[in-house]
Amino acid sequence: MRGKHHFIGEMYGLVTEQLFTLVDNHHSWIECIHALKQASRIAVDIEANSLYAYREKVCLIQISTDHHDYIVDPLADFSIDELGVLLADPALEKVFHAADYDLSLLKGMRGWEVNNLFDTMWAGRILGFSQMGLAWFLETLYEVKLSKKCQKADWGRRPLSQEKLVYARNDTRYLLRLRDELDAQLQEAGMEEEAREIFEGQCRVEGTNRVFDPDDFWRLKGVRSMEPRSQAILKALFVFRDKEAKRRDVPPFKVLNNQVLFALTHHAAQWKEPPPAVLESVQGVPTKLLERMKPHLMKTIKTGLDAPIPQRPVRQSNAPSGYWKRHEALMTWRKEAARERGVESDVILGRKALEEIAQKGPENEKELAEITLLGPWRRKQYGTIILGVVT
Repeated sequence: MRGKHHFIGEMYGLVTEQLFTLVDNHHSWIECIHALKQASRIAVDIEANSLYAYREKVCLIQISTDHHDYIVDPLADFSIDELGVLLADPALEKVFHAADYDLSLLKGMRGWEVNNLFDTMWAGRILGFSQMGLAWFLETLYEVKLSKKCQKADWGRRPLSQEKLVYARNDTRYLLRLRDELDAQLQEAGMEEEAREIFEGQCRVEGTNRVFDPDDFWRLKGVRSMEPRSQAILKALFVFRDKEAKRRDVPPFKVLNNQVLFALTHHAAQWKEPPPAVLESVQGVPTKLLERMKPHLMKTIKTGLDAPIPQRPVRQSNAPSGYWKRHEALMTWRKEAARERGVESDVILGRKALEEIAQKGPENEKELAEITLLGPWRRKQYGTIILGVVT
């Protein structure tokens, strides 16, 4: 049948034939969306090409129901807008593993929102599991060992190989089963309400919207301790790298990684007046890269040498009086509470909620109820303690 692929896999010593559908045309999409509308829950994962493009794209969307697996190709020539409506439908449960990145991409690139989420990674974190990778869960719980061969594949390339399709399909194939296993443990531990609150918070994600800012070079580790002239050279190289990456449609690190940026900067900072006519070998910079880009790098470095000394942006702080004291006290309490429970700190209280509490400094239960990022479960569980910490 067109669009359907057979996969022979060994599980628990038995060889079983599994079927999945590659949705790469309008006809197969109609069949897919019809089946999804009949489901009460779906497992979802996406593949992007962030390792291969200047700005990543959603290249595959894997979806599993309780009966079948679909691999949707959003780069093919047909509309999948109905999927956005389905993801937003609160009546349909969506199961992801480590949803945050996927949700931000779907929101930023498609404008899609996800409601009624179950995140198996977060369920594991709440339960205190020591590892969170999907491969670890499946091997530990079900003795299913997933291949990692396509982990860094270029998902934007077409046609898709059978090996890639099988790899992609396995990202959702077992998720519904894993969801049921973890949900049962959450219920047994009395943590289901806490999990639901965290899942709802995940759905309020901000969409990915990457815009280049030349002053972001200040974020590079070590730049603030450099000499002013070195900072000017580094900024020039930082700007050149982004322009070249955009022109070639590759990630900036594939033009010049940070190690190369600093090596070129330190080398050029030692030049005497006038600068050399050509750029010779530089320790820490691959010879082939230097030979290929020598004229451009030389021009860029000279631009940095002639440029004004960059001024670090002044960021206005809107922190009210007592903010940092409350922030530190909350951090200390959160860390201790997490240690006692055997989980990571943000399971107790998320970073943004912590910052909102430190910002507003609630003094009573009424004011605590106005903390928008603190849900009712956490408010009931930790409210009194939080008020004691910040007041």
